[in-house]
Amino acid sequence: MTDLAHAEEAGVPVPLTTRKDWSSDQEVRWCPGCGDYSILSAVQMLMPDLGVRRESTVFLSGIGCAARFPYYMNTYGMHSIHGRAPAIATGLATTRPDLDVWVVTGDGDSLSIGGNHLIHALRRNVNITILLFNNQIYGLTKGQYSPTSEVAKVTKSTPFGSLEQPFNPLSLALGAEATFVARTHDMDRKHMIETFRRAHAHGGASFVEIYQNCNVFNDGAFEEITGKEHRSDMLIPLVHGEPIRFGAEAEHGVVLHRDGSVEVVEVADVGEPALLVHDEHRDNPGLAFQLSRLSRGPYEPTPIGVFRDVERPEYGAGMSRQIEESKAKRGPGDLHALLRSGSSWTVD
Repeated sequence: MTDLAHAEEAGVPVPLTTRKDWSSDQEVRWCPGCGDYSILSAVQMLMPDLGVRRESTVFLSGIGCAARFPYYMNTYGMHSIHGRAPAIATGLATTRPDLDVWVVTGDGDSLSIGGNHLIHALRRNVNITILLFNNQIYGLTKGQYSPTSEVAKVTKSTPFGSLEQPFNPLSLALGAEATFVARTHDMDRKHMIETFRRAHAHGGASFVEIYQNCNVFNDGAFEEITGKEHRSDMLIPLVHGEPIRFGAEAEHGVVLHRDGSVEVVEVADVGEPALLVHDEHRDNPGLAFQLSRLSRGPYEPTPIGVFRDVERPEYGAGMSRQIEESKAKRGPGDLHALLRSGSSWTVD
């Protein structure tokens, strides 16, 4: 048992902390005006309220602008390699269930070279919290198109416009059967903090997409929906158990058609009883998937909030149970005998 686990078992209270306690002594070095500052601030403000210890908290990242995050948190952390943070987090979370493991990644890091690691961490339901910063561009390498860049996007690597259909991160996560899937954006600190709180509280793999502005290489990518003058008519808040409505006067809504598709309508035209009531605990991810596809891009009314929150056995707990059951049946393992079993050679 670790020293931390001994302390928890002994009932040692978690010390009170402030945002300053969670902020490292490293100079934050993102471009002035980058949305990453807002996300970092939201996380640092949230941590004192979670009732967790700094020494039991780990932030892991891959490569990209977002990947500098662990340097700025006064916790344990690791700046790993491109796309591999979910794999490293899987190993850590399954062998050290006493730790809170966070993954900070970007759309290029986790949806390109890291795509395989991401979807398997989600489908296995590893107990980690994944924050995906989506700015629809490769920022660190100076403005190439990314897996979430829109069709016809002109960048340094697509001078005639991108030909590729972009990934929808939430649809991808739901297709991988992630048990917690949510979306927030860097212009609303309160919404970010509450979304991150929900993600952390979930037992299993949590996936949060964050619309994040890169003001140098893709400035204003989400302005049409996150700008203050647009939010009421363009952001669709998902609230469990409530009809899906939005607009300054809640005049717009979402309905579910008999063929399973969803559509934005005017409430005055259909009446409130016709509106879809959001159910984030629905076991089948199909309806959440449809909601994730409601907008074709960040220029149409776009849902934010928790799309799915369901319970499923957590991978690390299942693995630990198998090990304990094996020990009970066969006794403790013998590493010396294992290394010398089967075909082996002695090299002089």
